[in-house]
Amino acid sequence: MHAKLPHPFDDATRVTAGDSSWQGHTSDDYWAFVGPFGGVTAATILRALIEHPERAGDPLALTVNYCAPIAKGPFDLDVRLVKANRSSQHWSVELSQGGGEVATLATAVFAERRPSWDHRVAQYPDAKPFEETMPFPKIAASWANQYEFRFVEGEMRIGPSKPELASTYSKLWISDREPRKLDMPSLMSMSDAFFGRIFHARRELVPFGTVSLTTYFHTDSEELAAEDITRVLATADSKIMHKSYADQNAELWSPHGRLLATSTQIAYFKA
Repeated sequence: MHAKLPHPFDDATRVTAGDSSWQGHTSDDYWAFVGPFGGVTAATILRALIEHPERAGDPLALTVNYCAPIAKGPFDLDVRLVKANRSSQHWSVELSQGGGEVATLATAVFAERRPSWDHRVAQYPDAKPFEETMPFPKIAASWANQYEFRFVEGEMRIGPSKPELASTYSKLWISDREPRKLDMPSLMSMSDAFFGRIFHARRELVPFGTVSLTTYFHTDSEELAAEDITRVLATADSKIMHKSYADQNAELWSPHGRLLATSTQIAYFKA
């Protein structure tokens, strides 16, 4: 019998602890047009924090600033606990390669989530079941082909330009193409697994890249494990595209109706 191979996502986000820093390696499976997919870079950083021996609690927020391109190959993660108290920890992570300048800068908050008053304001989006939606076809970017996208509304359509702009709103199911139970790192990665809103609006691909991404987690590891899911229902939209930068806001829901995470990002575009 052959040993079971690791899931491509686990292989891509693998980290090892060193004397003064952690090490990771880019993955061709999660490569975008000019560098690694930002979601898997963020997930790798989150995995290093989760596996850190001083970590306490669960991820509450992660902000990742993509300062410079990351080249194919190994990279170092300088992980530092900035401040800790009884209920939360604040972390800083710097990603660099070959002793060079910082390519990615991240800050994270971990927290002990305790029972409290509960008020769920956001409503679960109405959507056709996963099984009743068609998979989006594969595209040139390898990272996107590691996921299965099933659009309920707002599918990206690249084609001849039209005078009127298309909607920037999307509602879709997202899952790993090779099924994998959702955990905190994969939830982090999926929070960035959306096509650029400008692609939807203009119906064309233009130079584009995330500059800063923040994801907020509304569940802890135990609750997420209890959901026992391999997919999320997600929504994404944009409020403004102005002078080379555009925002994106997103929600990621459990199929059981629980809001798992929200994210916001600012991205560069050239159009």
